Amino acid sequence: MTTASSADAAPGTPTVAVLGTGIMGSGMARSLLRAQLPVRAWNRTRAKAEPLSAHGATVTDTAEEAVRGADVVLTALNDGPSVAETLTAAAPGLRPGQVWLQSSTVGLDATTDLVHRAAGMGLVYLDAPVLGTKQPAEQGTLTVFVSGPSSARAAALPVLDAIGQRTVWVGEEPGAATRLKLVANTWVINLVNGAAECLNLAEGLGLDPQLFLDSMKGGPLDTPYLQNKSAAVLSGDLTPSFALSTALKDSRLILEAAESAGVRLDLVAASAERFSRAEAAGHGGQDMIATYYAGRSA
Repeated sequence: MTTASSADAAPGTPTVAVLGTGIMGSGMARSLLRAQLPVRAWNRTRAKAEPLSAHGATVTDTAEEAVRGADVVLTALNDGPSVAETLTAAAPGLRPGQVWLQSSTVGLDATTDLVHRAAGMGLVYLDAPVLGTKQPAEQGTLTVFVSGPSSARAAALPVLDAIGQRTVWVGEEPGAATRLKLVANTWVINLVNGAAECLNLAEGLGLDPQLFLDSMKGGPLDTPYLQNKSAAVLSGDLTPSFALSTALKDSRLILEAAESAGVRLDLVAASAERFSRAEAAGHGGQDMIATYYAGRSA
């Protein structure tokens, strides 16, 4: 495998600090390395970042060390408090003018807070949540929603091209990309719960769920998402591409945004309830299609 390091990177190639190497962060880091971008990776639990060293990343003990000397800082953490805490820890290594690509889904209030924090540190904040799960992150085929100053586009472009197959520039205002991500996640959350409920009902009525899937296959109501997620849960393979607990967190962020906008989202509220029941039953670390278990009587 050919990788890049800070020492052999081509002139003008940005060094990227990846803060958070969970499902999404590790996948994006690998995509950056394939694109010959030097990567400095940090995770609160170092063991989760360590496998990236075999791909050419420099794994650091602290967030401060990771960001020191980086041109672009990419955060891929679970929620707003985690991002804020990591930024505080990294602060001594940051410098004015660094581009901060904030890819975590943190909601509207946390985005406003992070924008203010970035301004106070002289960072160039790009609101850049991603649409996709584990496989697209690893393949570099995410869709990235970005909002922020257009003057930062050139610096961020090599990173965006490496992690995504499509970049949607939403506007100059940080927060616009987060709003679009919440809308997109509303579709995903309702879709996965719709699939789970159909499987639940088929089984409850004494039907083989596969009969339902086969009847949809190839028709106008079919989706690869329906087929793939259903196949995963029916086979018992709940390896997380997107964890159920994260989907619950995103559901709550969507509901908070909807309330502030005066919009009622009955389906998302029901989805959050299903996720909550499944999490309480021990499925939080599994793929979000484990919402299927919230619809079973046993």
